[in-house]
Amino acid sequence: MTDPRDAAARYLANRQHGDGADGDEDTGTSPGVAAAVDRAAFIETAIQVAIRRGEFDDLPGAGKPLEGLGTHHDPDWWIRRKIETENLTGLGPPAILLRTEDRELDDQLDLLGRESDVRDVLEDFNRRVREARRQLQGGPPVVTAPRDVEAEVAAWAERRAARSAAPVSERPVRRARWFRRG
Repeated sequence: MTDPRDAAARYLANRQHGDGADGDEDTGTSPGVAAAVDRAAFIETAIQVAIRRGEFDDLPGAGKPLEGLGTHHDPDWWIRRKIETENLTGLGPPAILLRTEDRELDDQLDLLGRESDVRDVLEDFNRRVREARRQLQGGPPVVTAPRDVEAEVAAWAERRAARSAAPVSERPVRRARWFRRG
């Protein structure tokens, strides 16, 4: 039995070129290859005509470099870009979530008022990093390092002391709540 697609390609080739049933007898190419070459030539011609008409002029980003080129190779670029463009939180592989949390961890720690809370947050972060490194489910590798709790607590205390020593005009303004829970 013959493939119906092959028979259809042979029929089209015979109609276009008037050749024998086996395809292009001069070059020995099959009708499928001839059809692909014709299709590619048609597409290239359509692109060139559109360029001459100016249909590609003034496109967004024209004359600007493509984002992300020239930086390090990241095989998970598409996941990261989707998460960033959609402003998704809490979704994605643990490796990417931990990287994002690691970047924002100092700011989160600065919002805390007690050293014990800072230690709890850091220990929880380190526990999740260790668990993500042990997981065997695949996904991107976990490159986030656990934080040194003592060094981070000391850095938090220094930042806190620097904020309290800053003049009142430079301190961040905290707005009072207009309601209180009972």
